[in-house]
Amino acid sequence: MGVGREKNDEFSYRSTGVYQSMGRYTGPSCRLCRREGIKLMLKGARCETAKCPMERQWRNFPPGQHSWRRGRGSEYRLRLREKQKVKRYYGVFEKQFRRYYRQAERGRGNTGSLLLRILESRLDNVVHKLGFAASRAVGRQMISHGHIHVNGRRVSVPSYLVKVGDRISVKDSEKTKKLIQAALEEFGDRNLQSWLNLDKTKLEAEIVASPTRDDVMIPVEEQLIIEFCSQ
Repeated sequence: MGVGREKNDEFSYRSTGVYQSMGRYTGPSCRLCRREGIKLMLKGARCETAKCPMERQWRNFPPGQHSWRRGRGSEYRLRLREKQKVKRYYGVFEKQFRRYYRQAERGRGNTGSLLLRILESRLDNVVHKLGFAASRAVGRQMISHGHIHVNGRRVSVPSYLVKVGDRISVKDSEKTKKLIQAALEEFGDRNLQSWLNLDKTKLEAEIVASPTRDDVMIPVEEQLIIEFCSQ
């Protein structure tokens, strides 16, 4: 029963033909932020401007014609929404998320914190936090197109998990360097987290430590996620 309700939520806009295609989301990004009630920073700099629907009071409510009828929701719904929020923030689908959960469950320490640390270690998240990409979605596209190298070798898998000591660099081409430099000029003033070390002149970065729970930039109650996944 739970799985069925989750699928209805995940694919509720399939009939429109714009929600999901070939394993990727193709619908309005702002709809996801409105559904979760917080900014997921899915559109880069636009999310920090007055154009963001979350900044407009008349659109700062869940999408749908009858959103005003929705109540507090059940305990199941609260846990589902917490999981969906994290999935949409990092841009992963259910199968990937379950794999990360099993990996965290086998690790030592708090399962919820380990799960978030694994998600933070994704290469697309690292590329975004370095300022190389405006958003994680743009970071995934850059990685898939071969613009990002890890330890001198091209990596085209956005879900690649970085480790301490890994060096992130960009493809040695004028087009790629201009692309990265433009992103750094626009987004590079952000406070770089302590587990990342960036050399803007060489366009290289190093993973100097493992990400911690405090490096997660959205409010999340990971215990609710663990309770949902362990059912």
